Amino acid sequence: MSPAGPTPELELPPRAAHRDGVRGAALRLARAILSNRKATAGTVILALIAFVAAFPGLIAPDSPSASAYAPNLGASAAHLLGTTQLGQDVFSQLIWSTRQTLIVTLIVSFIATSLSMIVGVSAAYLGGLTDRILTIIIDVFLILPVLPLLILLAAYLPPGVTSLTIVLCITSWAFQARQLRSQGLSLRNRDFLVSARVRGERPLYIILVEIVPTMTSLLAASFLALAVYVVGFAASLQFLGLGNSGQLMWGTMLYNSQQAAALESGNALWAIAPGAAVAFLGAGFALLNYAFDEIGNPALRPSRRRRRGRSAA
Repeated sequence: MSPAGPTPELELPPRAAHRDGVRGAALRLARAILSNRKATAGTVILALIAFVAAFPGLIAPDSPSASAYAPNLGASAAHLLGTTQLGQDVFSQLIWSTRQTLIVTLIVSFIATSLSMIVGVSAAYLGGLTDRILTIIIDVFLILPVLPLLILLAAYLPPGVTSLTIVLCITSWAFQARQLRSQGLSLRNRDFLVSARVRGERPLYIILVEIVPTMTSLLAASFLALAVYVVGFAASLQFLGLGNSGQLMWGTMLYNSQQAAALESGNALWAIAPGAAVAFLGAGFALLNYAFDEIGNPALRPSRRRRRGRSAA
């Protein structure tokens, strides 16, 4: 009878190992967010806005288009933000506008981040003539005056959410593409990329499978930074009258209140509330963005934490 050897370790099936890896990454991310005050505050803000966007009917007392009340009423228990010049409840409009505003922000931020990733990483990896052409395109979009270009593009497109999304996607990707190109250049001659080229992998595979996963934190920061930009510029375009006033968003509420002279008529909350909501959503994305920078770069963390770490050591 042979002596008993050490018990072999059981290997998890690939699917189970993948699930454990995903669960572990999610737990690490949750701990990082909870340990950072900015991340916690930004997450709470975005979660609150997401809940309002998902279930506006649970919060808003009326339909946003129902002209059922006296016009230009002030704030009261029945109408927390007053009524419009058509007798519509401003608070209901604010709540129902949250969904469309958040959807446009997320869609534009995702498309612009994807476009900047494709252009920036492709320019860095392919090099040569391709890099020069793509860099020139990036530089052209960087030096163009953004607001006049936004107004010009919006003027030639039919007003509405689709046109607004197209305009913002076209004008918001270049700066992030420049950052991703710089990061890609630093990775271009790494060993794992050299080995992938030796194996005969295609450039598209190398870019999407080998390079992009190493830029996850930078892509997340790019997405959050773009979201802050999109929130403000979407509202600015709509306030200038380049949106569709019939489609409820916070920017169109600002435009409608300005057209109805809300401040002059004593209904200041009609103009203040959507502006405050834009700032609130932008603050949520900005806080989360700052927190990701601090989590990923210890040098950016508050000096108080570093002093505590040194004293504990």
